[in-house]
Amino acid sequence: MTTASHPRRARQLSRARRDNRNGLLLTAPTFAVVLVASIIPLILVIVFAFSEIRLVDIPRFGTEPIEWSLDNFARALDNPAFWQAMWTTLLFATLTMIGSVGVGLALALALRRPFRGRGIVRALLLVPYVLPIIAAVTIWQTMLNPQYGLVNAFGRAVLGWEAPIGFLNTTTSELWGIPIPLSLLVVVLFEIWRSAPLAFLFITARLQGVTPGIEEAAALDGANGRQITMRIVMPQLKGVILLLLLLRFIWTFQSFSEVYLLTEGAGGTQVMALKVYTELITRADIGSAAAYGLLMSVILIALLAVYVVLARRKVDVE
Repeated sequence: MTTASHPRRARQLSRARRDNRNGLLLTAPTFAVVLVASIIPLILVIVFAFSEIRLVDIPRFGTEPIEWSLDNFARALDNPAFWQAMWTTLLFATLTMIGSVGVGLALALALRRPFRGRGIVRALLLVPYVLPIIAAVTIWQTMLNPQYGLVNAFGRAVLGWEAPIGFLNTTTSELWGIPIPLSLLVVVLFEIWRSAPLAFLFITARLQGVTPGIEEAAALDGANGRQITMRIVMPQLKGVILLLLLLRFIWTFQSFSEVYLLTEGAGGTQVMALKVYTELITRADIGSAAAYGLLMSVILIALLAVYVVLARRKVDVE
């Protein structure tokens, strides 16, 4: 019996080795892509961030010893422009996060009940999300143009504006005596307009899993529509809403193309991604740009760690 078990065990081991080899072969192309596209660039960014290197030094990179220092981080933290860009980014990401998820939630709840033409309305709501970014930016720039834009024409003809407003290059504007970051709010509205359909899709998909019987039972017990929504539907949407808030904040925190194409950083819209671009392209300072990028990554990693801890704590409680 013992002798017969050895060949069987050997066959099992050989099969396990073969399965491991096949698994490694199948995942090797993906690992190679991740290595070339993510891991190696990340290592280079870390090296650049802790060294004094500019674009002109790239041809000599690797042929001379690297001088390690924290000067790039010290200059970044001592630079008022860095903190201004950080504040702008946090405000931009927070307002966009709340606005996009809030609008998506409102639309999903409003279109939850069947009605004639609901499919067409849902399809139209997805247009901003699937629209190419350059087309979306062109539409908004045309609408907000001070000379021939529809918004300024309506404002001067109907609302009585004395002069056209430069929505994309005005840092602050007063409304009832309150200063408002006009261009930044325009960028926030643009981002909400483009990203709310994604939140709408996620929340609509989650609503499909809400059991109708629970709502019907609550209605029979005398609960009104508001009570059913707040006490039955919303608790079941908490998980997907928290996930959307996290993802939207991360995506918006590192937004570049939307802000650059819409305002190019004018009017107080210089976010951190644009600051990294300026350090790299305008000042040709790779080390400073890499340090800015790493500081952004640290903030996002800390936020993600907080979310993971809260999620695990919720699972443990349940």
